[in-house]
Amino acid sequence: MDQRLITQLRINKLSNIKPNFAELARQYDVDWRTVKKYYDGYDGKPKHRLKPSKLDRHLPLIKEKLAIRGSNIRAVYEFIIDERDPDIGTYSNFVKYVKSKGLKTKKSEAGHPRFETEPGIQAQVDWKEDISIANRYGEIFTFQVFDYKLGYSRYPIFTYKLYKTRQDVFDCLIASFKATGGVPREILFDNMASVVDLKGNHRHINDKMITFAKDFNFKIKLCKPRHAYTKGKVEALNKFLSWIYPYQGEFENEEELIAILQKINQKVCKRVCDETGVPPLLLFQKEKEYLQPLPSNEVIESYLPHDRQTTVRKDSMVTFNKCKYSVPPAYIGKPVRLQVRSNKLYIYYSTDLIASHSLTSKRLNYRSEDYIELLDGRIRNADSIEEMAEENLKQMDLLL
Repeated sequence: MDQRLITQLRINKLSNIKPNFAELARQYDVDWRTVKKYYDGYDGKPKHRLKPSKLDRHLPLIKEKLAIRGSNIRAVYEFIIDERDPDIGTYSNFVKYVKSKGLKTKKSEAGHPRFETEPGIQAQVDWKEDISIANRYGEIFTFQVFDYKLGYSRYPIFTYKLYKTRQDVFDCLIASFKATGGVPREILFDNMASVVDLKGNHRHINDKMITFAKDFNFKIKLCKPRHAYTKGKVEALNKFLSWIYPYQGEFENEEELIAILQKINQKVCKRVCDETGVPPLLLFQKEKEYLQPLPSNEVIESYLPHDRQTTVRKDSMVTFNKCKYSVPPAYIGKPVRLQVRSNKLYIYYSTDLIASHSLTSKRLNYRSEDYIELLDGRIRNADSIEEMAEENLKQMDLLL
């Protein structure tokens, strides 16, 4: 609508003068009814129509997941697509919606130069440390993730660990080599204590790590101190691990948590990489041909422990092959090692054997003495504890 016409109509309105609609229509080449409509107070179509968004139904969930410490917009978007609604639209529209609701946003970080390598030449590794997340019962799981990333394809491997010892590094590297089908010619580390000994301003790679590298035929490279961007490819990989935080309250046990991590790993492999413009999985098909072969099984086995680590949960049990086995309640929350010999599970705290069980297919395997101790202090009538424990254990067996 011609602004001059609108101005004239406003003047007429303020002066209480009814204009000649037909004359104004001819003058401004519009319909007389349009002129009358504007004179009667019409302001034109609103610039922004308040249409409901299909994201509105997810708003409580978005607020809940963004409130989790460590979570961010991208993590919540990926969670909703995977677990709730695959048709919520593009990520850019999701960001606009979150900002329009005044919810928190993550500030972008300053970029750093990338150092490109040929296929099969380099991998970069790093730890994502002390990730804490609660299961659906409010129980906190704290763990580490070892990030391994091939330099050319950006193909990543995430490995779940409870600790960051030298043995954990060996385990994770071997798992990564097996998953990618080979060994790169060099691996870039930061100053992780399990690899590097620091003496003043001098850095020294420890002897066990040097021997491991020789046996697996790769060179150890260290990023420059205070120059973390020299391993920027694996640093960029760490941001994807924030995708696990919206799963708080969405899993039951350690096995489900590891499965979620593997699911995120697979998704990152298939996602278009910002730097290369193609999914890492596609470039990996080329890079894997340039990787060096793994050493003999004898060499690999010499570096692998024949047990695994876990943490005793609140029910005084540990999980092995989807079945739970009890230990004395005094070890709740403490790290233990699981070792299998002759179809029996042995559970150690440090070097002390604290429990043993025959391996079964039963979901719950309580030793009666552990269960009685767990009930002790929770039951007022101490005389009935053993009887109650026996009855409860029988009911568990019948139920499961």
